[in-house]
Amino acid sequence: MKRISTLVLSGVLCLGLLAGCGGGTASQPSTNPSDSGSTPSENTATLSGTVNTDGSTSMESVVKALAEAFMEANPDVTVNYSGTGSGTGIESATAGTCDIGLSSRALKDEEKSNGAVENIVALDGVAVVVNPANGVEDLTVEQIAQIFTGEITNWSELGGEDGQIAVFGREAGSGTRGAFEEIVGVEDACKYTNEYSSTGDVIGNVASNPNGIGYASLSAVNDTVKAVKVGGVAPSEATVLDGTYSIQRPFVMVTKEGAELSEAAQAFLDFAMSADAADIIAAAGAVSANG
Repeated sequence: MKRISTLVLSGVLCLGLLAGCGGGTASQPSTNPSDSGSTPSENTATLSGTVNTDGSTSMESVVKALAEAFMEANPDVTVNYSGTGSGTGIESATAGTCDIGLSSRALKDEEKSNGAVENIVALDGVAVVVNPANGVEDLTVEQIAQIFTGEITNWSELGGEDGQIAVFGREAGSGTRGAFEEIVGVEDACKYTNEYSSTGDVIGNVASNPNGIGYASLSAVNDTVKAVKVGGVAPSEATVLDGTYSIQRPFVMVTKEGAELSEAAQAFLDFAMSADAADIIAAAGAVSANG
């Protein structure tokens, strides 16, 4: 009997010890985030997918700079650019064949009535460019109009060297052409020596022709050509921003009314329209409309 009592007592003591040790093995909720097996970054959804932009060749520098910065912050997103001209970009956006259309001019009422939505990302000066060897430094808007309509045909009429003026411009449907002709007041009246499908081609031909003149996005102008003053004002970020440079136009990202963008496309548009993009747009040669 004494032996049985001893065994029972031993069993009770063992159970007590097990109960006392149980706190170390029981599952308890953790209050330390690091114990949960995840981090805040893992709990935050990341953007992914492809954003297709299509349209203005004048906007190439700006769009590519924005895309590079956006993709660096969102490595699972690819932003594509296709330079097909403003008219095509607007049509692509309303037809739904691209996410965001690109127009280097304001949208027309007809385009808006067809569902195109205007999101102004930046302002851009349209520079009037001549060959660096040309001695003409300053032109009035009226003189520019007379050159492009064929009323003035020789540089000597403007104080330059004797030489037949070669007038270069963009093809019909170009946003740069549309903006330039509307602002200068020469719509459907220009007499071009040659028309080109890209801003780069206009610049290249002016650069190679001592008597050439053309127009190009300020953001695309390089040292192979010379941008003349217009009415005494040189085209620059500052003069576009303060409005003293008269030949300027908006850079527009076009969406379709009532159509929901993908999460990645909406985020890219929001970024381009934000103050955070102002320095990027400025570095690309334009002026942020939302900075």
